Amino acid sequence: MKKFSGMMVSLVMVFALILSACGSKNENAGASPDAGSGAPSSPASGKKLKIAVVPKLIGIPYFNASETGAKKAGADLGVDVIYTGPTQGDAAQQVKVIEDLISQKVDVIAVAPNDPASLTPVLKRAKEQGIKIMDWDTPADPSVVELSVQQIDNEVFGRTITDKLVEKMGTDTGEVALLTGGLSAANLNTWIDWAQKQAAEKYPGLKFVSDKIATDEKQQVAYQKTLDLLKAYPNLKGIMAYSTVAPIGAAQAVQEKGLQGKVAVVGTALPTDSKPYLADGSLSSALLWDPGALGYLTVALAKDLAEGKLPTDGQEVPNVGKITVKSDNKTVVMGPPTEFTKENADQYPF
Repeated sequence: MKKFSGMMVSLVMVFALILSACGSKNENAGASPDAGSGAPSSPASGKKLKIAVVPKLIGIPYFNASETGAKKAGADLGVDVIYTGPTQGDAAQQVKVIEDLISQKVDVIAVAPNDPASLTPVLKRAKEQGIKIMDWDTPADPSVVELSVQQIDNEVFGRTITDKLVEKMGTDTGEVALLTGGLSAANLNTWIDWAQKQAAEKYPGLKFVSDKIATDEKQQVAYQKTLDLLKAYPNLKGIMAYSTVAPIGAAQAVQEKGLQGKVAVVGTALPTDSKPYLADGSLSSALLWDPGALGYLTVALAKDLAEGKLPTDGQEVPNVGKITVKSDNKTVVMGPPTEFTKENADQYPF
C-alpha cells in the first residue's frame, strides 16, 4: 500500500511539471527571439527606411530629373524617399531644410550643399542623432560624410570642358570668359580649377578676361552677364559656363546678338534645355550625365548605407551601371560625361 501511494505521488508530480511546461510554451507562442529585449527596429522587423535627398534647390530641370530618379529608386527598393530643398540656391535655407529632416528622424540625409562650410554644424548635429550623412552632386565637408556620390571624375570633366571649348572655337588662342553658378559651389569650383589648369598647361594662348562670374543658378542672370561680357569684350571667342542653367543663358545672349560661329559656348547643360540652342549653333556643346541615374544611385547607396553595406569598386547598380569606388572607400564615381550635340540631343529624355 505504501509502495502504491508513493507511485501515485510521483505520477502527480510529473503531470504537474508537464502542465507547467505547456503553459510556458503557450505564453511565449508568437514572440520573437528578442521580444522585450528593447532592441531597435530594423528593416528586417518591418520598419521602412526614410531617406532624405536634399538638392541645392528645387524647381530647375536638372534637380527635377534627379528627383524622378530618386523616387523611382524608392519605389523599386521599398524605401520612403523625401526629396526636399530650398527654393533658391541659398545655404541658410538649406540648413533649415536639414533641421526639419532631423526632427522627422530620417535614417539618411544625402545633401548637395550650396556652401559646404555652412552646412557642417547642422550635419554634425544630424550625425549625433544617429542619422547617416552622405553628399551627392556636390561634396560636403569630408569629415562629416560617410559616403560621397559624384557624377564623374572631376579632373577628367574639368579638363574635357577646356578641350571641348578649344575644339569648338577652332583655335587655341584668344579671349575667353568663365560663368559659374554660385561662387561657393564646391563641385563647380573643382571643375573650374581643373579647366583652368588644363588651359595653363596645354593652351597658354587662351586669355581669361576676368575671374569666374557668378550667375546665382539663374538663366536670366547668365543671359544678362553674357550680354555685358559681349559688350565689354568685342573680341571674345569663347565662354565656359558651369551649372545647368548658365550655358542656356549664355547661349540665349549669343543667339540674340547673332554671334553663332563667332563666340563658342560650352558648358554643363541638359539636352532637353539645350536642343534649340544646339540646333542654331548658339550653344556649341553641352556636357553632363544623366541626373535621373544620379538620383537613383544616391538612394540605392543610401539604403545600403543604412543597412550597414558599403559600395565596392565595379559594383553593378540596377538602372545605373558599374560604379567606381576610389581608394578612400567612400567616394563613388558614377561614370564618364556625355556630350550632347544637335545630332544626338533628341535621344535623351531629360
